[in-house]
Amino acid sequence: MERFSVRTAGPGELEALIAIDDASSSLYAQAGISMSFDHDHPFVVAEAQRWAAAIERGDVYLACDPKGQPIGFTAAGMVDDQPYLDQLSVLPACMRRGVGAGLLQMVIAWSAGRSLWLTTYSSVPWNRPFYERHGFVIVPEPDCGPELREILDKQRAALPEPDDRIAMVRAG
Repeated sequence: MERFSVRTAGPGELEALIAIDDASSSLYAQAGISMSFDHDHPFVVAEAQRWAAAIERGDVYLACDPKGQPIGFTAAGMVDDQPYLDQLSVLPACMRRGVGAGLLQMVIAWSAGRSLWLTTYSSVPWNRPFYERHGFVIVPEPDCGPELREILDKQRAALPEPDDRIAMVRAG
């Protein structure tokens, strides 16, 4: 990728986030995980509601190509009174070009020196290892706050490969 810019997402851009996430989720099939959900699935609806709220708060960063087209995003929020990376998605055609790392650095800066938490798949090559390269470590579930444990429970109830879901943190 020649270059990309990052800005906060604005009202009306939720559909762009959903399209990016749908495209990036298709890659999970390479890891043997089927991420095929209808748009009215309760987990998908709740996810879109969280992202819409994050857009309203100014907590969604959108990466755009030189023509201004969205190619990736992060959505963040607070969980257990700690910064939490809810989602990081990049269009498959733009992956492995620094877009995800650039977006992650924006969220790390957003966390303002506090620990940054997330949940992800442990065995997917572009999940846990990516975050480990950026200073995140796996956190045993008993060491997670109650809200984060609830997020993990909901993800494990709705997503494939529930035993592979983990929490990670990057110290502030």
